[in-house]
Amino acid sequence: MAVMFSIEHEFDSTIITLMDEGKSALREDVIVNSFTECVTVQQYDPVADRAVLVTLSHAQVRDLAAALDLPEGIYSLNDPS
Repeated sequence: MAVMFSIEHEFDSTIITLMDEGKSALREDVIVNSFTECVTVQQYDPVADRAVLVTLSHAQVRDLAAALDLPEGIYSLNDPS
């Protein structure tokens, strides 16, 4: 299966677009926009006919990345700073 994404560097952010490609049911593209103070994740909702936006702190993104590789449970990560 091919993975498709694009990366663009703008003046104040980096934009990553993830494209859902394949034989299974496809979803709308996901746009991740990384700013200095936060990260936004946006996806078009065809049922509501609008884009849905979620804003995460960089700590939440770090925790999400760590959680993707962990088994079920409750965790606390130490902040390295």
